[in-house]
Formats: sequence, structure tokens, C-alpha cells
Amino acid sequence: MQRPGPFSTLYGRVLAPLPGRAGGAASGGGGNGWGVPGSHVQLLGPAQFGTRGGAGNTNTSGRDAHSVCPAPSTMSKAEEAKKLAGRAAVENHVRNNQVLGIGSGSTIVHAVQRIAERVKQENLNLVCIPTSFQARQLILQYGLTLSDLDRHPEIDLAIDGADEVDADLNLIKGGGGCLTQEKIVAGYASRFIVIADFRKDSKNLGDQWHKGIPIEVIPMAYVPVSRAVTRKFGGTIELRMAINKAGPVVTDNGNFILDWKFDRVHKWSEVNTAIKMIPVAYIPRNRIAGSLGVVDTGLFINMAERVYFGMQDGSVNMREKPFC
Repeated sequence: MQRPGPFSTLYGRVLAPLPGRAGGAASGGGGNGWGVPGSHVQLLGPAQFGTRGGAGNTNTSGRDAHSVCPAPSTMSKAEEAKKLAGRAAVENHVRNNQVLGIGSGSTIVHAVQRIAERVKQENLNLVCIPTSFQARQLILQYGLTLSDLDRHPEIDLAIDGADEVDADLNLIKGGGGCLTQEKIVAGYASRFIVIADFRKDSKNLGDQWHKGIPIEVIPMAYVPVSRAVTRKFGGTIELRMAINKAGPVVTDNGNFILDWKFDRVHKWSEVNTAIKMIPVAYIPRNRIAGSLGVVDTGLFINMAERVYFGMQDGSVNMREKPFC
């Protein structure tokens, strides 16, 4: 499947779902499913959102007895927002006979739950590619079909969370340490959709997320990589240490994670490329070009096409990638 063509910037807000669909027919299922610029995001089927009212109940405010999610007394505002975002993305983008990339983190749990519900309700034929051990366990836990890139090297849709999203839909990911596999799956997907709660929406990277940009590195190279990055771009770098074990965090790939706490806004595309390559100018004696120990960064630049933010008031804000 090819990526959809350019579309104009849209700052939408989910107001209410459309009437439920019959026989599993999807609105726009035969097209690209992206909607018309300037329109509101359309959610499908109030019954599919677990509302307890009749077929005509279209309330999505999350503030009465027929709300989409439990009241704040039983679920935090942030957790409720994650659930709303995850379900909105699944309703609008998951279709029959797709290969899905399943991201990692706390928000993706809600998306997987809704995917599993729709598989059962609509008899969908879906194949799921995990981005981490956690994602693999989620797929198995909910009885979805597990596969990998060996068997399905082309992915129709990847859904994942983010630690922060800026105004241009650049992302910081990797707070959970799964950045490399997440980036691989997103990179091979025709569509990459991000789900997040209201705390992750920023004008600039670093406004809300203060834990730094993760960099996955080969263990033996973490010291020279740390020096090269701070020498070129400033800030500080910390080796991420484990909480329930002695020593550093070890990724699913057997590597270390550095958290780079930058001290100013950068041109993130250039920074991402420079860190991954560690150009010769940063290396003593300039003998070797190319990557020296960096596996990948938690900067996802020009990758996300649409982001769903669950909001505090029970609505969902959607932003699309701005095209020039």
C-alpha cells in the first residue's frame, strides 16, 4: 500500500460518533480513510465504544452515566484520555485484511483492547507485528494473530504512542526503551498513526518532556558517543539505569540507552542525522566515517501522519502532518 497523498493541515476535534455500521462495512473502507480537509474526525458506532445508552446515544464527553470511559473517580484523566485516543485511532484506521504494527507503552494497551473487540465483533482478519516484548505479549494476551517482518515485510498501518509531539508532528519516543524496533516498524508502515494524551502535546520538543531524547547505543561505545553528542550539541547525557536490577537498562536488542537532555531547541532533522552518523569531524584523528556505536535515536522526524490526543474534557483532538 502506498502512502496517501499530501493533505492540508487540520486541527480537528472529535465531537460525536456516526451511527453504528452494519455488517462490518467501513466508512471509506475502500479509500484512504483520511477524511476531507476541514472536516471533523468521525468515530464509528457508539455501541462499539462500550456506551450503555441506546443506539441514538452519541455522547463522547465522558461526563455522564453514558460516557465512553469510567468517571475520573475510577480512572485518572490521563488514563481516560489515553483510552479515548487509542479507540479513536482504531475506529478510524483499522480495516479488514490489514497488517498492523503494534507499538509499545501504556497508551497502546487501549488500542489493542479495541482492536481485539473489533476482531471479535466484526470477524476481522488482522496480522500484528510487535515493536517490543511488551507488544508481543499484548498481541498474544488478546488473542490476536502474531507475525513478524520476515513473514510480513510490508505493514499497512502502525499505531504507537509518543513521549512528546511538537507542532510539526516531530516525536520523542523511547521512554520505555523500545525506540529502535518502534522506528523500524513505523518506517516500513504505509501509515504511521500516533496516539497520546493531552500531556504530550507541545509547541516545541522539550516543553513537556524533560527526560531527554533517548539514544540506543552499542554498550562498549556509550562513553565516546556521550562525549561526541554533548561536544557538538551541548546539554548533558545520562546512561539510563535500571530500577529493579543493578546496572544499566538493557534494550530488547541487548544495547544501552543514553538520555540526552538538550538545553535548546535544535533543527531536529539535522540533529537526528548527525547523531546517527557521528560524522568524522567529531572523531579524533578523523579516521572513520559513519556510525560509531549509535543504533538509533528517539527522534521520529517526518514520520507521523496523524496524531490523536485524548483531552481532559473527554474529547479527542486530531492533528495531521503539515505539508508544504
